[in-house]
Amino acid sequence: MAAAGRRRDARVRPKVGRVLPKVGLTVRRGTARDAGVICELIRGLARYERLEHQCVVGPAAVRRHGFGRRRYFETLICRRGAHPVGFALYFFTYSTFLGRPTLYLEDLFVLPEERGRGAGRALLGELARIAKRRGCGRMEWAVLDWNTPSIRFYQKLGAKLRRQWILTRLTGAPLNRLGRRTRSR
Repeated sequence: MAAAGRRRDARVRPKVGRVLPKVGLTVRRGTARDAGVICELIRGLARYERLEHQCVVGPAAVRRHGFGRRRYFETLICRRGAHPVGFALYFFTYSTFLGRPTLYLEDLFVLPEERGRGAGRALLGELARIAKRRGCGRMEWAVLDWNTPSIRFYQKLGAKLRRQWILTRLTGAPLNRLGRRTRSR
């Protein structure tokens, strides 16, 4: 009987050295001093999305656009103890149909070794609290169609995929050409 009890206890005890999923996680707003960390996490996201060749952001741009006089985005940093393990970069748009702001999540990234340990959920939970505090009618973000682990995670949270909308982007030379055109008469 004692042997059976020990076996049962061994199954529920974490292995020595193993960190429990949510132990030591903190989420806080990013600051200008986090610009280098934010850039490293953005580069990690670019590697994961196989788009590192497009990633040119540097700490100066992050400081200027996220923490300067005119702020284009806000950030959250998730840490396990003293180590950054993930981040969220977001801004606000406006829903004309709802007549309320929308929190738009541009980037959510958790280090691969930290996935499944609560960081993504902690970041999204804090974003939801921010959205509610600021009177948002919704949160929105895009996910790559091949990123099935993230899609499953978002669906478990209750997110709905909007497949009828196509993300549209204008950049580089086409953006410059359109910007140079004269006003229509």
